Amino acid sequence: MKRRKDVDEFKVVEGVIDPPTMKVLYKLLSRGTLSEIHGAISTGKEANVYRGIDTDGNSVAVKIYRVSTAETDFMLEYITGDPRFKRVRRQNRSLIPQWAMKEFKNLKRYHEAGVRVPKPIDIERNVMVMEFIGINEQSLAAPLLKNTEIPDPVKTFDKIIGMIQKGYTKAGLVHADLSEYNILWSEGPVFIDVSQSVLLGHDNAKKYLFRDIQNIINFFKKLGVETE
Repeated sequence: MKRRKDVDEFKVVEGVIDPPTMKVLYKLLSRGTLSEIHGAISTGKEANVYRGIDTDGNSVAVKIYRVSTAETDFMLEYITGDPRFKRVRRQNRSLIPQWAMKEFKNLKRYHEAGVRVPKPIDIERNVMVMEFIGINEQSLAAPLLKNTEIPDPVKTFDKIIGMIQKGYTKAGLVHADLSEYNILWSEGPVFIDVSQSVLLGHDNAKKYLFRDIQNIINFFKKLGVETE
């Protein structure tokens, strides 16, 4: 497949793709991680996710973290003290690539532990390429759990609690922002947005763990699930 380099169509319209990020995209295109980039799958305060195509013609997800407009104060709570990132600076140009790398490393830990997350593929500064989570292998992006008609809420609740437990015991991580807004549904739950996930040695790891569990309990109680 011929590699396309017409990423100029994105520009700065969505507040994400500034000139330095354009250079990062060109680098990922030139080294063969991507061959095409298409429209946005999701948009958020921290990052936008686009659908891309790799050199084999497969869909991938391209997460572009905001740099110029990012609010970084909350990030320090989750990254300060992480032994994987010893020199944390407050400046956006320095912190955002570390934040992106933190999500990449967390995805890798979750994936290797058998917790269902998008498989990380490549990263360059504030751009991460990962597995595209779709619907029944179609090109349609999987919906959030909150927008899903869950076929078996009781079974799904148990599955998610099991994923939290496996993340804790096998990956050594606490998601720290888990809710129906950070879980996709693709023939089952898929955890996403793990940039804030912390190692078990984090001072607030247990607090975040209890908060994650309570968020899931609250959501499934609304669906009539007995969670006690």
